Amino acid sequence: MNNTFRPLMIWLFVFAALVTLLITIKGTSSTTAEVGFNDVFRFGEQNLIKELKISAESVEGVFHEPQMIDGTKVEKFKSEYIFYEGFIPQVLKWNTPFKVDNNTSAKVILSMLGWVLPIGLIVVLWVFFLRQMQAGGNKAMMFGKSRAKLLNASQKKITFKDVAGCDEAKEELHEIIEFLKEPQKFQRLGGKIPKGVLLMGPPGTGKTLLARATAGEANVPFFSISGSDFVEMFVGVGASRVRDLFDQGKKQAPCIIFIDEIDAVGRHRGAGMGGGHDEREQTLNQLLVEMDGFESNDGVILIAATNRPDVLDPAIMRPGRFDRRVVVDLPDVKGRQEILAVHTRKVPVAPDVNLSIIARGTPGFSGADLANMVNEAALYGARRGKRMVSREDFEDAKDKVMMGAERRSLILSEEEKWATAVHESGHALVAAMVGNADPVHKVTIIPRGRALGVTMQLPLDDRHSYSARYLESRLAILMGGRVAEDIVLSQTTSGASNDIEVATKIARQMVCEMGMSRQIGPISLRHPNEMPFIGRDFYRSQNISEKTAELIDTEVRRLVDEAERRASEIITQHRAILQRMSEKLMEIETLEEWHIDQIVRGEELTPHRPGTLEPEKPQVEVKEKEKKEKPISGILPDSSTPLAQT
Repeated sequence: MNNTFRPLMIWLFVFAALVTLLITIKGTSSTTAEVGFNDVFRFGEQNLIKELKISAESVEGVFHEPQMIDGTKVEKFKSEYIFYEGFIPQVLKWNTPFKVDNNTSAKVILSMLGWVLPIGLIVVLWVFFLRQMQAGGNKAMMFGKSRAKLLNASQKKITFKDVAGCDEAKEELHEIIEFLKEPQKFQRLGGKIPKGVLLMGPPGTGKTLLARATAGEANVPFFSISGSDFVEMFVGVGASRVRDLFDQGKKQAPCIIFIDEIDAVGRHRGAGMGGGHDEREQTLNQLLVEMDGFESNDGVILIAATNRPDVLDPAIMRPGRFDRRVVVDLPDVKGRQEILAVHTRKVPVAPDVNLSIIARGTPGFSGADLANMVNEAALYGARRGKRMVSREDFEDAKDKVMMGAERRSLILSEEEKWATAVHESGHALVAAMVGNADPVHKVTIIPRGRALGVTMQLPLDDRHSYSARYLESRLAILMGGRVAEDIVLSQTTSGASNDIEVATKIARQMVCEMGMSRQIGPISLRHPNEMPFIGRDFYRSQNISEKTAELIDTEVRRLVDEAERRASEIITQHRAILQRMSEKLMEIETLEEWHIDQIVRGEELTPHRPGTLEPEKPQVEVKEKEKKEKPISGILPDSSTPLAQT
């Protein structure tokens, strides 16, 4: 039934029920009294009857005036008619008007409707609401039905032209689309269509976007569902939905089924408290059977996406279920440039914007990060009243995405600002002098996110592995802020807490996982309680002795102490540079990479990058908010820089 007419039908049923109720009430009105046939003669002899209606079953009459019968004043009476030949002549003697009703069938039908119609309406309403529930009105009877959405032709299609930075994954999926379109091309050599493709990769790399592009490219039905849509509070619902999903797929084969975040139902079995009767495990068992069980699902291809392949059950990862595993990793420089080109199609970009330079300056960015950066740059340009998005807008957007939004409303005292400037200058100076480190991109003492100051480094090229010298230099850079505070201020602050935490974590990974300690050697000694509740076991046995654990702590302490010693040597040797860098930070609050190079070489600072023109001012000047004079009192929050920014 069309959704437009459902409310109208409901109101019609309600109106009919009300009319029937009124008729019933009116028919049983208290103004009519039931009397005996002899009473009719008595009323006639007393000349009380105004008119009579005689039928084969009854005699109905109306009084001239209301009469008291059984203590109730009534206007009408009704009696059962007992056949008597002299009744009509007697009525004629009373001079009472009367009429004879010979149409008894209509009265019988009306009397039957008085009790049949209400019951019929109740039955009809009950059937109507039951069908509503089965059709999904309130989902009361739809627990076992799949919630997969079938892609409509009217929806906006996304094709592989809208996806960039993952050419290998596109090639794998494009081959599956060709198999669906021309299966004989592959089957003539004995090839079989893959049953499943698992897209693996970090969040934001475009796994779901790839699936949507596959739907746009393929001219076959495309079902999409999330892994969490299978599991419900009722037992057995997940398995029933899996069966219903594949039944729908078989009816429309060849087709593609996409399950997003499959780790919601595909986690390693035996890790829950419910044992084998866990609802999630029943759902997984049914999914395993449907993918490759006793019955074949020819023409139904399953595409799944997850960013936690390590917790998936081995049975779902085997060939025959997921024949192909496609890694959708973070894009490289070329991929980032292609992604930026896709996201800037509808953004008016100024001539001074070079997407290749922006791509080189955003290592580690995912596709979602780049899309967010382009959007933030467009918002910056709009706030500044520009007609086109300039390089300055992209730089500010990149800093916001990487370091967090500026918190200029947080007013620091001069003492806190000086301590922050010394701390960040220590990071920057050690990074510039230590060697085997990424160059410093920007240093600021403007609070961003939860940090009071940030020192950001950007690698020249994408890094896929790390050497021991690089990590040791990174440890020295992390300790540079604390050492600078100790040398210049003769005290340390809580701002170094995050630096110490990150440095300790890196040093422990070097010793326990990377084999970069001569005392420990190339042995994996991952701590047994590092990753609890990842979907496998609740408890892991201790696999190291107390002596080895003590040796690990000694080696971690040695690496951190050595890094602190290197940072102390650099800062002591170049204390004048540290002093000047801290003073310039107090003056202009943010130092760019060329500022740091000029300070290290002892040159005068320039307002913009050497060799470039001064950036064009926006057409509409944006008024800055007036800063409050009263400093904010309270405990100094933990500042310093996270690992990716130090």
